[in-house]
Amino acid sequence: MARFVCESREEFLERLRGLVDAGADPQTIHVRMPFYVPEAMQILGERPDRLRFFPLVGGIAGFGSGLALTIYSVLSWPIIVGGKPIVSLPPFLLIGYLLTILFGAVGSFAGFLLLARLPSGRGLAADGEFPERFIIIVETGEGE
Repeated sequence: MARFVCESREEFLERLRGLVDAGADPQTIHVRMPFYVPEAMQILGERPDRLRFFPLVGGIAGFGSGLALTIYSVLSWPIIVGGKPIVSLPPFLLIGYLLTILFGAVGSFAGFLLLARLPSGRGLAADGEFPERFIIIVETGEGE
């Protein structure tokens, strides 16, 4: 395992480009940054984060469960007023919309906890702290 400590952002990006250009596999390179540097992710060729799928799934589940809850409620306890249909979508869409927002927010929070590996203590302090420094760790497979 090789470890490189860089003091500035430019030095960090230059060293990272040099490693990738020299033929190091980007899958074996791990970086620790004091702040997010999008150029580093472009150099390593990493895909966008998976967090965006959690609110999507939560929102779809919320909308479906909102419609299912209201339709189940009116079918179980029907109140027929003036010959109108029992299942009428416009008022049910409001409940579906509200549950879409609620489940989307809960899904986002759950996704954040899952991807950040929280509430584990290991997720909070993975491999120690590197304040104000850029760290590049290259796994070489030797001596591990």
